[in-house]
Amino acid sequence: MAEWAWEARARTGEIRKGVMDADDKEAVNQKLRAQNLNPVKVRKKGVPLRLNFGSPVTSQELVVFIRQFATMIDAGLPLVQCLDILGSQGDNKAFCAILKDIKNTVEQGSTFSDALKRHPKVFDELFVNLIAAGEMGGILDTILNRLGVYIEKRVKLQRQVKGALTYPIAVFCIAIVVMGVLLTQVIPTFEKMFADFGGTDKLPKLTQFVIGISHGAIDKMPMIIGGGATAFFLFTYSYRTPRGKHFWHWLLLVFPAIGPAMRKIAVARFTRTMGTLLSSGVPILDSLQVVAKTSGNVLIEKALIQVAEKITEGRTMAEPLAETKIFPSMVVQMISVGEQTGALDVMLNKIADFYEDEVDVAVGSLTAMMEPIMMVGIGGMVGFMLIAMYMPIFDIAGAVKAE
Repeated sequence: MAEWAWEARARTGEIRKGVMDADDKEAVNQKLRAQNLNPVKVRKKGVPLRLNFGSPVTSQELVVFIRQFATMIDAGLPLVQCLDILGSQGDNKAFCAILKDIKNTVEQGSTFSDALKRHPKVFDELFVNLIAAGEMGGILDTILNRLGVYIEKRVKLQRQVKGALTYPIAVFCIAIVVMGVLLTQVIPTFEKMFADFGGTDKLPKLTQFVIGISHGAIDKMPMIIGGGATAFFLFTYSYRTPRGKHFWHWLLLVFPAIGPAMRKIAVARFTRTMGTLLSSGVPILDSLQVVAKTSGNVLIEKALIQVAEKITEGRTMAEPLAETKIFPSMVVQMISVGEQTGALDVMLNKIADFYEDEVDVAVGSLTAMMEPIMMVGIGGMVGFMLIAMYMPIFDIAGAVKAE
């Protein structure tokens, strides 16, 4: 037996702490639940808490779990037995432990959706709301299949976002490294060579200009590094403030070339998520609240919350969406048609299919456009420096021949 330090929440909401002897963490959880306490943290005494950043479960592992779970539920297996089977297999021990905890919570009398809420890093609000709708409607297997499709499409969209942003950032970083090496290593070597051939006073003005830049880069390197670190800190700090985050998200939507692609990605994410929620039976106001929180952009989040408020006043969804001026008029008109025909969920999914294809085209075009521009930019800077350095060499070679 080992000593375990625990924190648990009582039914009154009070947080209690203590230490108990048990064989493993699961035994501690069972003892706490027997005392009507909901475990919050349990760790072996003397072992420091490890920081856990993000979800311990990948999107691919989540999709596999959903598919297997849906198959078992459709075959008629009890919910607890499905969780027991899935929790006893798999390579991700953290995920297996989470599934076992969910199974134990369900056995204690909680609903499946309430048990999922205990692990928000793995099962987000959208996931929980869909499962709750599936439990109430008795269509859990159908909901799980929809979730699997949704997560697969969401992962694809995330990859497209990374593809649109990663390439220019990577090329920009490479350009900085190349320029740094040229200014601090290559050009000083040329300067030393020119000094050996009679000094640098008679060098072409272009060469002297580049050498001056090299001296400035070397002399002020600590200042340049400090300025870069300060700029990064200020960006990080401003992004964590409401106003700063609003500004950067706004800039991302209006920035030339990148902005249109980001808008299409935002529309695809909104329509896919909203369509999945509505087709699963989640009420429209609840759906808007969930979609707003998972939009990934504060401007869109605020716009959708305003749309939800307008709907509570008796207005349709299309009218306030048009007033936000974020969503294209075609999207607003199609949503209006979907509301009038009573097939809003179908229309939203059709819009999502269309815009996901548009995102493919937009990201491909953006990459194809930026690749030559950035290559020409880097090549131009490197070429400019090399020409400046080779001009005196040609003069020296001509003087040697003349002699």
